[in-house]
Amino acid sequence: MTIKRVLSSAVLFLTLLAGAYGAGKPASDDFIADTIMQKLAADTEVKGGNIKVDVKAGVVTLEGRVEEEKQKSKAEKLAKKVDGVKSVTNKLQVAHP
Repeated sequence: MTIKRVLSSAVLFLTLLAGAYGAGKPASDDFIADTIMQKLAADTEVKGGNIKVDVKAGVVTLEGRVEEEKQKSKAEKLAKKVDGVKSVTNKLQVAHP
């Protein structure tokens, strides 16, 4: 019974240690891009739009077309809120009808 307790304590400790180590690692560029694309697609104002998201070393570039200026601003705000984003370059163009 004592061996089981020691092993379960060791497993719990290693699990917590691995979680703490992972929490300090920066997010990968792919993870950041995927998270931003999900947020853009889920936002009712931006509606996903025709937006390309590129991330290099935490620097996000948004490109494509949106219908209104407020969509451009909102897309940038959403991208800036994602963990791991260092800066956002907004190259979105507003398509005038």
